[in-house]
Amino acid sequence: MIKQHGYKYSFNPNKCDECGGKCCYGESGYIFVSIDEIMAIATFLGMSVEEFCMKYVKRVDNIRFSLIEKKCKDKSKGMSCIFFDENTNKCSIYQVRPQQCISFPFWEQYKGKTDSIKSRCIGICVTNE
Repeated sequence: MIKQHGYKYSFNPNKCDECGGKCCYGESGYIFVSIDEIMAIATFLGMSVEEFCMKYVKRVDNIRFSLIEKKCKDKSKGMSCIFFDENTNKCSIYQVRPQQCISFPFWEQYKGKTDSIKSRCIGICVTNE
């Protein structure tokens, strides 16, 4: 179990194989990536940074970058990260996924919303902290 100070829940990462990637799809949003993360993912995929950026990255606010999204085949799921494989329900760049993905479910937006994150992630265990 993973715990983080200030959150009223802990997270069991072993549940990730069971959930079907619910953290990778849903409402449209940003999947922020740093320059270092862009370089690591491009290398992992055997692409140049320029080629990778042209194909998979969009600029946000003139200073930040996000991976692009795609519409899910199952329209009820909404949008997903471009690297979410809907056939396996897994991340195709898991080994080099961005810090934003690594830090899930400990995002600031869920700090006081235990019910919201619990409905989204089966690995959540509510604590009395």
